[in-house]
Amino acid sequence: MTEREWTADASADPPATGRREERIMEVCEAMIDVCAALYSVPSKEMRRTGRPVADVGRVRQIAMYVTHVALGISMPEVGRGFARDRTTVRHACHLIEDMRDDIDFDRAVAMTERVALAAFKARLEV
Repeated sequence: MTEREWTADASADPPATGRREERIMEVCEAMIDVCAALYSVPSKEMRRTGRPVADVGRVRQIAMYVTHVALGISMPEVGRGFARDRTTVRHACHLIEDMRDDIDFDRAVAMTERVALAAFKARLEV
């Protein structure tokens, strides 16, 4: 099964690819730190399991959304990188996409996407 075939089914877990999986985990960890800095929330809180304070949860949702949408990492991979279930990632992506109707929120997310692309896109290319 090729990578293209498994990405067609977002609910399926991709086959392990060693170095790529390592890079994805590194990018997810770094996205947590970048978003924590951009939005002034503690990265330690973003890594905490369980239900977070609202502001921290929203920043984590933005981070998962940007990691999936801007960096093209599958939802199951984002879930593993953020220590969350893929359904949590899916919920975050739908929620953030809906919230982008607000122009100020959209600008903040767009800025986060630009930072993520500048910082991490080359790391994910083979």
